[in-house]
Amino acid sequence: MPEKYTDTPLLTARFDEALHYATEHHRPQLRKGTTIPYVAHLLAVAAIVLEMETSEDEAIGALLHDAVEDGGGLAARDEIEQRFGADVARIVMANSDSVDGAGPKGPWQQRKWAYLDQIAHKRPDELRVSLADKLHNARSILLDLRVHGDDLWRRFSGDEDEIRWYYRSLTRAFEARRDDLGGGAQRALDELRRTVTAIDDEARRDGHLNG
Repeated sequence: MPEKYTDTPLLTARFDEALHYATEHHRPQLRKGTTIPYVAHLLAVAAIVLEMETSEDEAIGALLHDAVEDGGGLAARDEIEQRFGADVARIVMANSDSVDGAGPKGPWQQRKWAYLDQIAHKRPDELRVSLADKLHNARSILLDLRVHGDDLWRRFSGDEDEIRWYYRSLTRAFEARRDDLGGGAQRALDELRRTVTAIDDEARRDGHLNG
């Protein structure tokens, strides 16, 4: 049961429309190496953003943060701006490391360095969606590492050392913006740090921690 009710709910019909848009756009997609519908990730990222006590625009941006990168391209950006507003489109673009919507992405390491560099320049709302995205990914890595062991790393374009380096680097980059995040997002950042440490601890127990 909800603890209380409000006469001014944060989420409106815009959020419902965005949820439908995300579900339709990503319906055929699965999480890497699993049979989990990709929309599960989008729902989790939106939930993390909402638990930061942010805005509907940020929650919608979380639902749609991969729509441009994963096949939609600039046409999806334009549609998102028309249907959900310029701020949502800006948040989505700030969380896309490829925007052409077609063809292969650039080299993994090049894209990750670029993403790390961009964290220093993101607006606070863009930053919170980015943090929520990476926190959910890190949670998933930790859980699957405990279940599947080293087989997990075969899902990724980067190797194990590169993936662990990337998440440590993400944590440091977000830490440098800590004051811009707000209290709820700062708690999420603390969880990201703990989760990334736990991933390295799992690697250490397996006897192959190099980074």
